[in-house]
Amino acid sequence: MKSRFFTLSIVAGIFTLGIMASCGGGQSTDSASTTDTTKKAATAAAPDMVLGESIYTTKCKVCHQPDGKGIKGAFPPLAASDYLLADKVRAVSQALNGSNMEIVVNGEKYKALMPQQVNTKEEAVAVINYVLNTFGNNGGTVTLDEVKDVVIDARVAAPAK
Repeated sequence: MKSRFFTLSIVAGIFTLGIMASCGGGQSTDSASTTDTTKKAATAAAPDMVLGESIYTTKCKVCHQPDGKGIKGAFPPLAASDYLLADKVRAVSQALNGSNMEIVVNGEKYKALMPQQVNTKEEAVAVINYVLNTFGNNGGTVTLDEVKDVVIDARVAAPAK
């Protein structure tokens, strides 16, 4: 019983840190990726990948980890994720609105709250396209036209600036 409580305490602590980091925005101080000329050349043709990487780095990697493998039992993997690859539009909706539902990823159940990560469909498409094509994924892309019917939940939408 103590072991289970300890494990749940650790997961809750990681979850709390993840929410604080993802909700805080922040800027990445990792300049290594910006100095890699090969990466710059590859992303020059797809500027939304640069935006997607930036969003992932500042909002997603705390929970889903730098390698996209998540934390078993707490935060689902994005690398080789059957759930992600099955419905790209759903992924955009979850980035826009967050999620509080139980999901099954690669046979494993996850029920952690995911807060809203982005404010616009353009940002959601950028981060999902980044994830679909990173971490060994070859998931193609999703377009703004494909997500035109995704509703941004007014309860989580950011106030106008």
